[in-house]
Amino acid sequence: MMERRLVRQSLKRAENMFEKEKDRYYVVTSNEKKADDEHVVPSEKVKIACKFNDEYAFYESKNERKRRGEDSREGERTEDAGDASIDAAVRELESQQAFKRKREESMAVVKYTKQQKTRETESRFLPKSQAHAIALRRKMQNTVKKPQWHPRWKLMKVVSGHLGWVRSIAVEPGNQWFATGAGDRLIKIWDLASCKLKLTLTGHIHAVRALQVSDRHPYLFSAGEDKMVKCWDLERNECIRHYYGHMNGVYSMMLHPTLDLLVTGGRDSVARLWDMRTKHEIMCLSGHTDTVGAVLAQGADPQVVTGSMDKTMRLWDIRKGSAYVTLTHHKKGVRALVGHPREFTMASAAADSVKKWLFPKGKLLKNMRGHGGAIVNSLAVNNDNVLVSCGDDGAMRFWDWKSGYCFQKSQTVPQPGSLESECAIYACTFDRSGSRLLTCEADKTIKVYKEDEDSTEETDPIDMKSWALECRTRKAY
Repeated sequence: MMERRLVRQSLKRAENMFEKEKDRYYVVTSNEKKADDEHVVPSEKVKIACKFNDEYAFYESKNERKRRGEDSREGERTEDAGDASIDAAVRELESQQAFKRKREESMAVVKYTKQQKTRETESRFLPKSQAHAIALRRKMQNTVKKPQWHPRWKLMKVVSGHLGWVRSIAVEPGNQWFATGAGDRLIKIWDLASCKLKLTLTGHIHAVRALQVSDRHPYLFSAGEDKMVKCWDLERNECIRHYYGHMNGVYSMMLHPTLDLLVTGGRDSVARLWDMRTKHEIMCLSGHTDTVGAVLAQGADPQVVTGSMDKTMRLWDIRKGSAYVTLTHHKKGVRALVGHPREFTMASAAADSVKKWLFPKGKLLKNMRGHGGAIVNSLAVNNDNVLVSCGDDGAMRFWDWKSGYCFQKSQTVPQPGSLESECAIYACTFDRSGSRLLTCEADKTIKVYKEDEDSTEETDPIDMKSWALECRTRKAY
């Protein structure tokens, strides 16, 4: 009511003002004659007449009727009609403003609001625990990150020379040559660039299962199924030390990076620490109930990690000679361990999966599945965060270390003349530059792989659809 009264008063004030102007510049209609032509400018007359007839024709007609002496009832009805027209104009103006505001609203905001209302409605009818699970799943769906892109790897060379399964490999720190051990009881040294045979060492009476080259001494260490651990002088090309103590075959071996220690593990279910200079056994790390299939040595605690066929891994404190953490996440025997060259992490491999761990407490970071239950014999990682796992069925999987994304799956091809079943890969390693991958296989060959120069992000893109689906799938660790 207040708005109507104010509008009416405003219109009346404007009307009185124009009435005075009309008295001064009176415009004659077609039925009346003009009185004073000499005092009125023609342009002013036209302007005032147009404005008056456009905006105040209604009140003009009302006043004209009053001048003619029409009854008061007719005037009241006219005034009521004027109020109704004002109300209609105000309502129309409000509706136009509301429509304009509605059109200015963002469609994205409207859609988001509707989704929020739908989720709230759904959550009312769900149990509290299930509602929390749905909220957590929505949060996880928005945290899928794009993994780092890596070029694909392709076969470069095939090296033949052994007469038995090639079981072990090691690359010299200078990146000039590499050594391999096989089931023919021989250790062969090859030139890395040309892959030509340089030297053959004999002395083992069973298969050579592990090889290590010292970074600080001109020594090559070998271990085999004949319970022997040997030290070879590479300047004289002869065996200079034997390490006696294992009661059965030795399957794994690694040198400590900062101390003159040698760590070995074998079928007697223990890991032994040796002083490489005096040949004395320093410590016997016992606790496993089955074959120690893999060992890892590093400069920081835990300085020794062992993986066993009893499905466990142990992190050892060599000052106390005891394990301070036992990891039981694997459901199959652990056959391979590898540490990252720049991070304080490691990876382990078993037939169930490849797992990534954080030191020093052994926190599980990633669970990578891709071998389909086949035995995984070896792991290797380079400085470009490329992790390679090789299986008993000849399958090779290339993973991004950070995200756990499998960017390449490949299958080795047996050498012509070998059985189709002889496709297992027993060992693999990168050279010191990380640009060459060497694998030891059951067809008695060593295969050399390199990055494909023609591989680009356009030709080999990351499959984000399958990666997002894999990340959102609930995994059993």
